[in-house]
Amino acid sequence: MSEEPSVPAENQRCGFVAVVGAPNAGKSTLVNALVGTKVSIVSPKVQTTRFRVMGIVMAGTAQVILVDTPGIFQPRKRLERAMVAAAWNGAADAEHVCLVVDASKGYDDDSRAIVARLKEAGRQVVLVLNKIDLIKRDKLLGLTASLDAEGLFSAVFMISALSGNGVPDLLAHLEKLAAPGPWMFPEDQVSDLPQRLLAAEITREKAFLALYQELPYSLHVETESWEERDDGSARIDQVIYVERESQKPILLGKGGRQIKAIGAAARTELEELLERRVHLFIHIKVREDWSEKRGHYSEIGLDFDA
Repeated sequence: MSEEPSVPAENQRCGFVAVVGAPNAGKSTLVNALVGTKVSIVSPKVQTTRFRVMGIVMAGTAQVILVDTPGIFQPRKRLERAMVAAAWNGAADAEHVCLVVDASKGYDDDSRAIVARLKEAGRQVVLVLNKIDLIKRDKLLGLTASLDAEGLFSAVFMISALSGNGVPDLLAHLEKLAAPGPWMFPEDQVSDLPQRLLAAEITREKAFLALYQELPYSLHVETESWEERDDGSARIDQVIYVERESQKPILLGKGGRQIKAIGAAARTELEELLERRVHLFIHIKVREDWSEKRGHYSEIGLDFDA
């Protein structure tokens, strides 16, 4: 039986906020910082986030639902087109939009294109200048003035999502934007991502971090089975798919050391998140051109025909 909410229904407020921006602007790091726990994977690689993930934050009487979206850029491949379409759909569906700009990169072409499209849509947008610790103050002020001149932004926040600097002020603002209405999720829920999919995403993150320039975009991870054991632990079996047979040795590493290290890192994080022991078993299989398979897209909520 579910517990009664801490705030009466008539006093509850709720708001959907899409977090958009160019690749590697720090959107997922920001969503994790606002939620206070990991709900979206992060790596220095661009295009790490492949589909929309909701992070759920309780702030006062408000439930703020953050829609973490893939980075927006000029897509060329089918998977890239589907990712960018998911990002724009997330922005269209949300009541409010936060545009995250990597301050250290300045007002680049990707951000200019995003601003132009948001202006066309007539959206009022909260500007979040991220990574301010990587830019000198005079340049930061100049960047802020350039973006503010677009006439698009209802508020501007300067933050470092990684350190948390400025994040509480942003959350307080998002709380104020929430309109009267019932909460959409239980107040102890932090994400809409099923555990099986989150587990697969964590393993993909560890593979991204381990493989650097070699294989990341050729990888796809699926959780094949999840067994709850009598001792409270969980056995999780996963498959990492690569596109060619020649890619398997790279993922395995010498003597299997690479895949063991990826598995150990994923297991450690899963145990922290699930707060129990995890037995993680990872297998490697070849699925040629998985990024051109319609079924793969439906599994993670992307439009194959975007």
